[in-house]
Amino acid sequence: MLTTHGRGAKPAWIDLLNPSADEIARVAADTGIRVPAREALQEIETSSRLRAEGQVLYLSMPLALQDEASGFMPIPLGFILSPPLLITVRYSEVHAFTHLQETCKSGTAIGSTEIFVALIEGIVDFAADKLEKLSSELAHVSARAFDPNMSSLKVAKPASRELRKSLTDVGAAGDHLSRIRESVLGLQRVIAYVSKAAVDWLGPELKARLGTAQQDLSSLVDFEAHLSGKTQFLLDAILGFINTEQNEIFKVLTIVSVVGIPPTLIASMYGMNFHDMPELSWRYGYPYGLALIGLSIVLPVLWFKRRGWW
Repeated sequence: MLTTHGRGAKPAWIDLLNPSADEIARVAADTGIRVPAREALQEIETSSRLRAEGQVLYLSMPLALQDEASGFMPIPLGFILSPPLLITVRYSEVHAFTHLQETCKSGTAIGSTEIFVALIEGIVDFAADKLEKLSSELAHVSARAFDPNMSSLKVAKPASRELRKSLTDVGAAGDHLSRIRESVLGLQRVIAYVSKAAVDWLGPELKARLGTAQQDLSSLVDFEAHLSGKTQFLLDAILGFINTEQNEIFKVLTIVSVVGIPPTLIASMYGMNFHDMPELSWRYGYPYGLALIGLSIVLPVLWFKRRGWW
């Protein structure tokens, strides 16, 4: 989809959403600016993501989104910035674009650089909102994992099921944080590059706004590092709890097997049908054997309880 924004015959912003080859070719013919394909926008080399051809800046960065159809590859976002025109190439809906398009439709006259800076600020705000949401989710996971009443779940709901859910939540949060970090770092490089390459045609106000956005991104990177550390801590803690639960199961099985050895030995000994076994002729031989088996069970259990193993 191709959308233009601006006054008069010449637009200040051309937004390409999931563009076809014909749309890319038409924009290139109308503007004289080469528009890269999606494969070019997904290149990870800095020289491919940030380059200049005269006064035309080619910028690309990954969004904090993944495309299942492309093997869960990050969705790229491309900017082609020049003094009179901004061309954006994207393959997903982006909140910052929708908000700015409404502003442009209202008839407000803004140039390409103002639109670019506004988009950058919107993407930074969206990344901050995502990190705040992840921080809240991790706080809930932490409260659930370290709940002192976790042992009470063993009656109504197995604690291991709750731990597995927490493990899944932590894994999802870690994946989201990784994608947000990749997007934020790409955005930092874009701002730094534009601040230097477009220094001659960026006004003082726009330079100050880009500087503020860069500072905000630095704080987001620090906050993301804090959340990543918290995610790793929760992952280690939950895995430790799961190991503890497994050890408890193995301990019970070990105790049961140890307790079962003496009565099995006694039963097998008296199960031998030798002719000269004196207990065969006793009147109370059978109760005696049962009592001996019961005693061989009770004594190990009492010993385990005294040692605090059970």
